[in-house]
Amino acid sequence: MFDFLAESKAPICGVGRSRREFLQIGALGSIGLSLPQYLAAKQAGGVNKGNDNKACILIFNLGGPSQLDLWDMKPDAPSEIRGPFKPIRTKAPDIDISEILPLHAKVADKFSLVRSCQHSGAAVHDAGWQMMQTGRRFTGGVETPHAGAVMSYLRGRKTDLPPFVVLPELMGRGGGNLPNGQAGGFLGKAHDPFALMADPSKPDFKVPDLLPPDQFGASRLERRRSMREIVDQTVKNFEASEDARLLDENFQSAYRIMTSVEARSAFDLSKEPEKVRERYGMNRVGQCFLLARRLVESGVRFVTVNTFLTVFNELSWDIHGSKPFVSVAQMKDMIAPMYDKAYSALIEDLFQRGMLDDTMVAGLAEFGRTPKVNPAGGRDHWPQCFTVSFAGGGVQGGQVVGASDPMGGYPAERPVDPGDIVATIFRGLGLNHESHLPGPAGRPFPLVDFGKEPIRELFG
Repeated sequence: MFDFLAESKAPICGVGRSRREFLQIGALGSIGLSLPQYLAAKQAGGVNKGNDNKACILIFNLGGPSQLDLWDMKPDAPSEIRGPFKPIRTKAPDIDISEILPLHAKVADKFSLVRSCQHSGAAVHDAGWQMMQTGRRFTGGVETPHAGAVMSYLRGRKTDLPPFVVLPELMGRGGGNLPNGQAGGFLGKAHDPFALMADPSKPDFKVPDLLPPDQFGASRLERRRSMREIVDQTVKNFEASEDARLLDENFQSAYRIMTSVEARSAFDLSKEPEKVRERYGMNRVGQCFLLARRLVESGVRFVTVNTFLTVFNELSWDIHGSKPFVSVAQMKDMIAPMYDKAYSALIEDLFQRGMLDDTMVAGLAEFGRTPKVNPAGGRDHWPQCFTVSFAGGGVQGGQVVGASDPMGGYPAERPVDPGDIVATIFRGLGLNHESHLPGPAGRPFPLVDFGKEPIRELFG
């Protein structure tokens, strides 16, 4: 797609582009949609069934947190399994969690844990990223859309803001050379997320791809708007086609976002009291959680927060125990306190603002960690059993669904897989998990695979 803010030394007219080339650059091909898919998306996006305030904040704990050291502790197991931490009681009678999450304990009546998650994918980060955010493996070259992209397709935007946002940016490398699952997939680029591409904890925080930089004044934006008029006059009969209507709608949408006072305000963390910002934590994770709340409050339907961006050269939940990976001590002293503070602040804030009932908060990860501590004192990748959390969106807090075996290595009760997780998110958003999307080659594509169901126990 052409960059309508880019400097151009020549107008589109007179540069020798054919009608076919122009369509390839500026219309359907550039956003990854066929015309029938576009028309179906346009129609579906205009239908809002039920409560239109439903939203989701998906927290993706990149790296794979240790279930045994955080949410599914085994204090009676041998030392090489139970690890160094002790369980503590929480505000919820049925939930014990790790002593390194003391603020979670105070809000445990508002979230529930699923301790029997598993998947059959490879023990590779990006394989798990793909499965846990889409409900399916990446097979046959078909990329299933992220749950947020499905929400974007089915409900469309509510305000000037995008319907689907990723904070602070898309996931980086995971080691498996697979898609990360954070895209529109076969629904097309029109349903890719808006990625912030900035650290909201920085003093000079700006949104480079949303708010026009100072050098892009109103006159320049108006020149770019007039470029559409030149195009319309140059390409004969183009304006009468559906392709042109799609191009114009996407142009107008981008222009609207960039010039929107509402969008500027939603991303402006300086509007938050300093006390609130500090409650979340003055770091990237904390400020992304706060920004997620602001975006949902302003009408964004789905926000994914990547707590970390890669397992390479960055702190993450990937606690193999020795360099270049993360140690258990770093998890205890740095990662857990930061996450504990941000998560508890988000849950309390949503509850106090009356937003929690309509906002599902899903805490996911690509896998868990090995039951047995490795020689470096850490734990390795383990998709056979791990824990995820849910709050809000109709979920009853203070519950535990499923159970692992005495070693925390395999589900012992109520196994749950990625399809069930994504179906649960759709339930919290008020979407019918049994409905279909227009899939590859225009064939109907079910939102979740046959037999996958929401975790109904979470909803009472």
